[in-house]
Amino acid sequence: MATITTSAPRVALPGALKHRAVRKLLLLALAAAILVPLANSRWASGTWPQELTVDLTKPLTGVSDWIIDNRDSHPLFLYFFGHVSNVVVLGVRAVYLTLLAVGWAGVTAIGALVAWRVAGIRLALGSAAAFLACGLLGMWVPTMQTLALMVVAVLASVVVGALLGLAAGLSDRADRVLRPVLDTMQVLPAFAYLLPVVLVFGIGVPAAVLATVVYAAPPMARLTALGLRCADPEVLEAVDSLGATARQRLLTARIPLARKELLLGLNQTIMMALSMAVIASVIGAGGLGDRVYQALASVDVGAALAAGIPIVLLAVVLDRVTGAAGGSGDSHSGTPRTYWLYALLGTVAVALAGRLLGRLEWPESWTVAIAEPVNRVVDWMTDHLYSGVPYIGGTADWAGHFTTWVLDPVRSGLQWLPWWSVLLVVAALAWLIGTWRTALTAVLAMAAIGVLGVWQPSLDTLSQVLAAVAVTLVLGFATGIGAARSDRFERALRPVLDVFQTMPQFVYLIPVVALFGVGRAPAVAAAVVYALPAVVRITAQGLRQVDPAALESARSLGATSGQQLRQVQLPLARESLLLAVNQGVVLVLAVVIIGGLVGGGALGYDVVFGLAQGDLATGLVAGGAIVCLGLMLDRVTQPTERRAKKGA
Repeated sequence: MATITTSAPRVALPGALKHRAVRKLLLLALAAAILVPLANSRWASGTWPQELTVDLTKPLTGVSDWIIDNRDSHPLFLYFFGHVSNVVVLGVRAVYLTLLAVGWAGVTAIGALVAWRVAGIRLALGSAAAFLACGLLGMWVPTMQTLALMVVAVLASVVVGALLGLAAGLSDRADRVLRPVLDTMQVLPAFAYLLPVVLVFGIGVPAAVLATVVYAAPPMARLTALGLRCADPEVLEAVDSLGATARQRLLTARIPLARKELLLGLNQTIMMALSMAVIASVIGAGGLGDRVYQALASVDVGAALAAGIPIVLLAVVLDRVTGAAGGSGDSHSGTPRTYWLYALLGTVAVALAGRLLGRLEWPESWTVAIAEPVNRVVDWMTDHLYSGVPYIGGTADWAGHFTTWVLDPVRSGLQWLPWWSVLLVVAALAWLIGTWRTALTAVLAMAAIGVLGVWQPSLDTLSQVLAAVAVTLVLGFATGIGAARSDRFERALRPVLDVFQTMPQFVYLIPVVALFGVGRAPAVAAAVVYALPAVVRITAQGLRQVDPAALESARSLGATSGQQLRQVQLPLARESLLLAVNQGVVLVLAVVIIGGLVGGGALGYDVVFGLAQGDLATGLVAGGAIVCLGLMLDRVTQPTERRAKKGA
């Protein structure tokens, strides 16, 4: 007799439960239903419970006192930090003395020769004009001081960043370990670590170089890792089929394929390093940054601009040279070797002639004063644009409306939410785009802010960051798309982006305050100006690198220009767009300190206060909270491809 087996019918899940995101939210809601009543019964207050805070004032003060007491006797300082300091000082001094020995004519000629060798006569003339403009503004010696400092800082930043990026690009484990390290390096405000750096190295060049390296190395590391990870799999497979070793595969395939990302990383490192020139002057870097800082201390916008323009010119020259070295410079390699020999001999002759004639320094009679005309323009803008403009209102009205309609509601909403609900929102957002590890990291970073005892000011800072990031991404993506689709627009935009990214924040801080007043609105405006160029550049770069074959296929199917953008370019440029979001968040957070100087309050003010008063606890706690905000925002907005595939 045959036996009939029956199986239990499979229960079909409702359609909504088939979505992974819905299942994640249901699990999170179940956990919240159990944990929230317990937390609410124990800590009924809406703000972070005082019982869960840790006071770090005493231990951090103890660390500060120990460093001061042992700086001149402990072996760590004598045989490690002391040698590092000496190497940096000798390197910067050697470069500076070399520049002075060559003289203004020799430096200008060498700059023009390098630019000509890389990209042709137009860039050579532009480079020469940039160096001559530095002299005309009366800033030749400070420019050479800054250039010497930047040469050493950029070289160190590139080496450190390339090594970190190499590790992150070749190893998933190293990438996971280095991401929070890079976040901390780039998000921790310079003012927060200036005090411990000064405690270890003292006031002077070594502290300034180290602070610059900490801030400028992460872009090189991130873009190096991105370039190595995005290498064409077919090319790598072909190299593997030829029996190449891992080292050969790296040197002959991965690094050449990542050439554009590496050059973009070098470009961003140079920009970041130059943007630190003024902040580094606070701890004795000297050069152009010191001139800017002194001018702004006396509210002299004209003098500050005269010192800020050479910083921009240096950045533009270095940007063009590094950019041309990666592509357009190849077209000039066919110039006869005789021309290069003549050019080199001519450069040497110019340098020797200047030295023999005793004309190494820029003549005082060849300078042009621009401070007074600039100050008159600033006064006119303040008198005519601040208020009373017909129909559209003045800039003060715009700042007031932005504060009333955007900043105040966002801050009030965040501070009104119970602390546990903020953690739940963070967990939900991070888990939806990543794994439970992503959500746990984000929640722990947010909870650490409460443990540090700065919950309320951190939410105030978060409201400003969210507003600034939103404005930056809207403007940055729109501008980047336009630059990617039009070569003419991209060429016209490059000098504007260079000025925005390299002009020290302190230079445009006073005009911003003059136009928008003191408060959180000018802090947001300064953050947008600073973060926008990186978002635009990375967006345009990502869209331009989309496979032309994919675009050609879309066109052959009759796709319109808008459809190609939405359905092909944006999806294929996802990695670059996510990196643009990351850099937007990081750079906005980096300018939070500037907000503290112009009435933004919150964490930015605490960091500035800590540096000004020598209060290591206040400054580092606020800086640590900013790092935690950056880590949380990174995890909420940056799902990696591995996380997205693996799921929960």
